[in-house]
Amino acid sequence: MKKKMQVTRFKKISLGFLVMLMCELLSLSSCKKYLDIVPDNVATIDNAFTLRSEAEKFLFTCYSYLPKDGNPLFNAGYMTGDEVWTSLDEREFISNGWHVARGGQNAAQPYFDAWNGLYSGGGPGDNYGLFKAIRNCNIFIQNLEDKSKVPDLSLNERTRWLAEVKVLKAYYNFYLIRMYGPIPIIDKNLEISAPESQVRVKRAPFDDCVNYASGLIDEALPGLPNLITDKGTELGRITKPIALAIKAKLLLMAASPLFNGNPDYTGFTDKDGKQLFNPAFDQSKWTKAADAAKAAIDAAESAGFALYKFPGSPFKLSDTTLTQLTIKGAVTERFGANTEQVWANPNSRTGDLQMYAMPRLTSSITVGSAREQLAPPLKIAEMFYTKNGVPISEDKTLDFSDKYSLRKATYDERFYIKNGFTTARINFDREPRFYADLGFDGGIWYKYDSPTNSDEGTFYVQAKSTDVAGANNFGWYNETGYFVKKVVDWNMTNGTNGAQYRDYPWPQVRLADLYLMYAEALNETLSAPNGTVYDYVNRIRTRAGIPTVQAAWSAYSNNPTKYTTKEGMRSIIQQERLIEMAFEGSRYWDILRWKKASEMFNQAITGWSIYQGTTADYYRVRTIFSQSFIAPRDYLWPLKTYDLTVNPNLVQNPGW
Repeated sequence: MKKKMQVTRFKKISLGFLVMLMCELLSLSSCKKYLDIVPDNVATIDNAFTLRSEAEKFLFTCYSYLPKDGNPLFNAGYMTGDEVWTSLDEREFISNGWHVARGGQNAAQPYFDAWNGLYSGGGPGDNYGLFKAIRNCNIFIQNLEDKSKVPDLSLNERTRWLAEVKVLKAYYNFYLIRMYGPIPIIDKNLEISAPESQVRVKRAPFDDCVNYASGLIDEALPGLPNLITDKGTELGRITKPIALAIKAKLLLMAASPLFNGNPDYTGFTDKDGKQLFNPAFDQSKWTKAADAAKAAIDAAESAGFALYKFPGSPFKLSDTTLTQLTIKGAVTERFGANTEQVWANPNSRTGDLQMYAMPRLTSSITVGSAREQLAPPLKIAEMFYTKNGVPISEDKTLDFSDKYSLRKATYDERFYIKNGFTTARINFDREPRFYADLGFDGGIWYKYDSPTNSDEGTFYVQAKSTDVAGANNFGWYNETGYFVKKVVDWNMTNGTNGAQYRDYPWPQVRLADLYLMYAEALNETLSAPNGTVYDYVNRIRTRAGIPTVQAAWSAYSNNPTKYTTKEGMRSIIQQERLIEMAFEGSRYWDILRWKKASEMFNQAITGWSIYQGTTADYYRVRTIFSQSFIAPRDYLWPLKTYDLTVNPNLVQNPGW
């Protein structure tokens, strides 16, 4: 292996290196078009496991397949539903997820084809698939389990590396299961001389797939560290809390309505007539999901993880702004310094994400460095609670019946909306997460380089057509009138050569996510919610600056007993999750597993009349697109038609 390709630091692996290493080690183009064939260049594979330094490269290759979720063009769930919209111009922003959201998915050339290999469609360097990842994990495990190989590798490292790769393999299986439902279980790679009958793999029943991935994690747990001690070189490597979090996500998905006794899949069988889904609802799956989430929480908290709180700054800031910086910082504060991020991916960076989200706040920001292309529809703005912590449709003390009418901001509202600015009623009296997550016409956007060195008289968005953040640049404008503020780190500055962003690794798992997973699963195991369910939801609500569930619904809701029933609390937890996890690529998958996509993805995408220059004309609701979600077809992604031809033992997902 060439010396120039040696790698010593995980966080500094370059994509170019990984592509070269994959080609050199595996010669993938010479492999047959099946999922589990060992490459025939065995001498090269054997060389990869002669020394620790060479084996470490292969370890990093197994990590390299982690999806780049920090970029909305590569995150399969970010723009695939109804949470973020963009312009038809697609200027330097070709989102395959958005094409799916507009009904463009197909079986001939599927978007985000994680099964066959063209995962994102983003370019030549993105041609990889998760079955290739599983194949490489199998190669690594097979070779490292042979103690005659890599003789200079210590027993402790061998145990740890094997455990890490087993968890990675489980994660890749989980990712495929979430997309496609039942998948082939590739426990070991086949030799190139294997008969065709073995090579033509079949899809395993869904429950078998889940149990297999869960079992891999259980095998790995004893060999994993509780936390990373060498933060300079190992951040992002698999730990016990990460492994348990992946297991919790897997089992929560399996317990959810889409996959737990869904009658739509009763007749879904393989070529031999074997049912691929159990048609019977299994209550015990919710118990397993709750136990898994609690185990992940316990491991994370024992390792020192806690909900993030902004540590303060040398600037004079109001409590209102500090709360917003806490909410944003849970996502944007860098891994290692962020107490909430159980797992972040150092190889999935967020510079492009921030550029796509950021509006121009001053004319000094060059147009191309703040492109404002990520645009939440009006229904996402309406999803957030009132300042009293209940939905706008339930708040009996605040009138949102004329939510699109106009109102002028007062001095007391100056940390949320520019004093004296006229904007829509929907933008007033909302919870802190609304203002932390969303930018809008007249909305305050505080950041590090505030001209006043405080949040008094600071930046605010001006989004009408003739304004600096208005729809007046081809392709680089906001389609709905709402901006994704949450993902832009507050250290972003207006440089003389354009906007400058402080990069951060994408958070794969936050502690808040685990809290909500546990509350959801536990609620489903009970006849009525108990104090523990309330507690884990209230931890997040308290951090967000709103009253507890009990206090909010009792005092402010026109349905004051909603939280006391299992069904009512289920609805509350689901909305809490959609709010807390907004713009993190979670909404799409949650709505699918709750089997609510037929309802939620068949609504019109609406926004303000962004091409207008006056207040009265701008604040008119316009329909941008009418979504169409076809059930049950669109709940599972299609296998590529070519793959079904190559392997006739595979069956297509229903409706495709």
